[in-house]
Amino acid sequence: MFVYNCKGTCSSKINIETDGDTITHVEFVNGCRGNTQGVARLAEGRKIDEVIGLLEGVQCRNGTSCPDQLAQALKMIKAGA
Repeated sequence: MFVYNCKGTCSSKINIETDGDTITHVEFVNGCRGNTQGVARLAEGRKIDEVIGLLEGVQCRNGTSCPDQLAQALKMIKAGA
């Protein structure tokens, strides 16, 4: 499991599991529960690149958002972090 510490959002962490280039599980810690659960469910089963393309740059506050933070975490996973 990859654990990403969020920056600038209500969510403090995102726990992510992947199988190759497919996202198998996403769990946001804290944040707007309904929204983060919805984003997590929509991401599961999709390819990493697809989700990055959909979510990167989504704005909420502080120049980022929970969806954008998920995209940043996925970029780190893709880079082998």
